Amino acid sequence: MLIVNPFATSTTEAGRDALVGTLTASLRRPGDHRTPFVEITVEHTTHRGHAGELASKARLEGYDVVVVHGGDGSVNEVVNGVIDPPGSAQSSGLPSPAVAVVPGGSANVFARALGIDPDPLKATGQLVDLLAGGARRRVSLGHTDDRWFLFNAGLGLDAQVVKSIDEQRVAGHRASATRYLWTAVRTFIGAAGQQPTLTVTLPDAEPVDGVHYLFVSNSRPWTYLGARPIETNPDTSFDGQLGVFASRSMSPLRNLPLARQLLSRTAQPSARHLLRADDVPSVVVSSTAPIDMQMDGEYLGTRTALTFGCRPGALEVVAPPE
Repeated sequence: MLIVNPFATSTTEAGRDALVGTLTASLRRPGDHRTPFVEITVEHTTHRGHAGELASKARLEGYDVVVVHGGDGSVNEVVNGVIDPPGSAQSSGLPSPAVAVVPGGSANVFARALGIDPDPLKATGQLVDLLAGGARRRVSLGHTDDRWFLFNAGLGLDAQVVKSIDEQRVAGHRASATRYLWTAVRTFIGAAGQQPTLTVTLPDAEPVDGVHYLFVSNSRPWTYLGARPIETNPDTSFDGQLGVFASRSMSPLRNLPLARQLLSRTAQPSARHLLRADDVPSVVVSSTAPIDMQMDGEYLGTRTALTFGCRPGALEVVAPPE
């Protein structure tokens, strides 16, 4: 099943037609121009959550692979549709389709972290080769709030940026890397005088209070600024557990060196006000007031308490070896 989000940032009608045509033409039996290797069903999303509904349908009907052409939000919906929720008391017993991605959003963090080319046409050619060669691997997934996340979730600063970008999109502005950068700078400066609300607890450690914002990663990088990867936790990967990046200061003077480290890809970002850990199985977070939350770049409202966990090898993907 090919699930297409026609409203994603970088999808076009011509690009979608080219994607379907290339997949259909390339996956045919040798010497047979009529019979494809696989049956391709094309579905277009029409509303938020629709990609997840279609992915659940694909699982029920026994599809082997679900290909997503859209942004990270669409991929997140599909993943949550093809496997049981993290809090399920028991498995449904249904096999889960493998997931493949043709980037169509603004950042496409998950696809790029898997080694998929950010250009949709190049990614389509890459996908054809991967499907023909049977290239599969399993990756870990993070989870919280009874939902899976692919590469990161956050409370505070980054969620406020995502919320602002969504509002700007509604106003007709395109979500570019420059817009993300200036929105992040403006949001950070605006939050500099706010009091911290978060308490973060790692396994076998004392709670850390006075935290302003928290990023929980399931892979590296945390995100991309254009072509530049931003790595908050360089040692976190799809083959390990969670990475944690939390700040106890919103002072511009104290955070400017940290921002410089992230932009210059310093091996291990560090600062005295920074709580950072890699390969942790869980994180417990509480807030004295409702705080904004995002998951895989999608704004999900506010929360006051969350427990983050990780499940190794939870998802099969069509992707090159790590």
